[in-house]
Amino acid sequence: MRNKNIFILSVGRRVELVKLFNRAKKKLSINGKIIGGDMDLNAPAMHFVDKAIQLPKITDKNYIDEIIKISKQEKIDLIIPTIDTELLILAQNRDRIEKETNVKINLSDLEFIEICRDKYKTQEFFEKNGFGVPKLITKQMIAENNYTFPLFIKPLNGSSSINTFKINTQKELEFFKDYVPNPLIQECLVGDEFTVDVFCDFENNPITIVPRKRLATRSGEISKGLISKDREIIEDIKKLVKVFKVKGHITIQCMKTKDGIKYIEINPRFGGGAPMSIMAGADSPENLYKLLLNEKLFYNENYEDKLLSLRYDEAVFISENGNVIKNV
Repeated sequence: MRNKNIFILSVGRRVELVKLFNRAKKKLSINGKIIGGDMDLNAPAMHFVDKAIQLPKITDKNYIDEIIKISKQEKIDLIIPTIDTELLILAQNRDRIEKETNVKINLSDLEFIEICRDKYKTQEFFEKNGFGVPKLITKQMIAENNYTFPLFIKPLNGSSSINTFKINTQKELEFFKDYVPNPLIQECLVGDEFTVDVFCDFENNPITIVPRKRLATRSGEISKGLISKDREIIEDIKKLVKVFKVKGHITIQCMKTKDGIKYIEINPRFGGGAPMSIMAGADSPENLYKLLLNEKLFYNENYEDKLLSLRYDEAVFISENGNVIKNV
C-alpha cells in the first residue's frame, strides 16, 4: 500500500524540508498527506503542507495526548520532530505513541536522546568511547586559573547557538559564566567546522553519511556550506554510529583541527541545513518513505561532492482571505 502520511512537528520555517518530502513522495508515486504541526498557524511552512494543525506548547500536559489524537485522526505513518525541546518528551513516550497509533518516529532511543540533550553527558560519552572532544574547563580549573584563552561557553542543554560565546579575556569569563544558564566551558577550537548529516535505518544501520563544511552561519544555522566527502570524517562517523545506535536522520557537529577530529555536539533530528545533503543526493525523505514501504536500504555514497549551497530567506505572502500569494 503506497498511501503514507507524514506528520512534521514544529514545522516552523522548514519550507525546504516540506518541499523535499513532497518531491520524494512524487518521485516514488506515493499517495498521502504531509501534515504540519506548530504552535503558530502563521509559521511559514504551515502554508506549504497539505494540512496545517495547531499544536499546544511542548510543555503542555496534553501535548502527547494531542499528538496521539492527531496521529489517529490523520492516519499518520511517520512522525518527524524538528526541534531539540520536543525530542526528550517524544522519546520518553515513544512506546505509548507507537502502541496507540502504530506510527514510527524519526527518532533514536531514549538513552541516546538523553545523552544528546545534556552537553556534559555528550562530552563524557565521546571521551569514554575514544572520540576527540574540546578540553573541558572545570570549576576547579577556573578556581586555579588553569586555562588559557580563548575559551568557548554554551548552555548545558542549549539550542540554535543561543547564549554561546567565545571568551577572550578574564573579564569576559567572569561575566559570561554568570550570564549563561547552566554553562559548559571548553577550550575554543581552531580548524574547519563541519556538520555531518547521518541517516540510519530503523535497525541502526548507516545508509548515508554526508560531511558539509560550514562556510558561514546565521543564528547557529548554516547559511553557506560545501559538501565534502572527507574520508577521515566519514570513517570516524561510521565508528561513532556503531556505538550510538542511531535511527533516522541526525546531524553531528565537529571540527578538523591540527590534533584531529574534535566532536562538538549531536542533534538527533533534521538540522536546518539538512536540505543541502538531500539536494546533493543523500535523500533522507526518500529513504524514510522507502523504509515505510518495507524496502531494504544499503549504505552508499551516491551524492555529489563539492556541491556549494548558498541559502537565503524568502517571504510568504498571505491575502486577507488566507490564500498564499505566489512570489514573482
